Amino acid sequence: MPRRLLQRYMPHPETLRRQRSLRFMGHLIGNPTLWVLSRRSVANAFSVGLFSAMLPIPFQMAIAALGAWLARANLPLSVGLVWITNPLTMPLIFYGNYRLGAWLMNTPAREVPNRLSTRWIAEQMVDILPALAVGSMVTAIALAVLGNLVIRLIWRWQVSRSWKARRRRRKSSCEEDAL
Repeated sequence: MPRRLLQRYMPHPETLRRQRSLRFMGHLIGNPTLWVLSRRSVANAFSVGLFSAMLPIPFQMAIAALGAWLARANLPLSVGLVWITNPLTMPLIFYGNYRLGAWLMNTPAREVPNRLSTRWIAEQMVDILPALAVGSMVTAIALAVLGNLVIRLIWRWQVSRSWKARRRRRKSSCEEDAL
């Protein structure tokens, strides 16, 4: 994984620690092990972030931060990945999770009315919640495992590619020196 690319977009820990709204987390933000960019920390960050993003609960970012601390994952990546479920994508993702949960529980899925309202959602919540929880957990676990494996494979491929390029450069420089 291109470490320089990730470092370019990550905020500096000292900048975050100075923000008034994050002062209570100063000890967590200042922990240097949560800012390391290694294959393990980035892969774990993807697991934690994707898992937290699929949970249909408030405070997903706080859960991702706690998960990053527990899993020794990269904190900014874990918290940033939660924004996969932003206000634009959240309804589609959670509706898909609900449909998956309804299918897994072998219950008929509720059809969305032409005019969706919060009142309709509140009335249907008792019926929707079990399927949404099951579908969200299955999706969260599957994405966490898949994300971890994909990042580890990409990282390994990138390192292998850079080693081969380095070997080619050394070989060509040795051949030039021999001439």
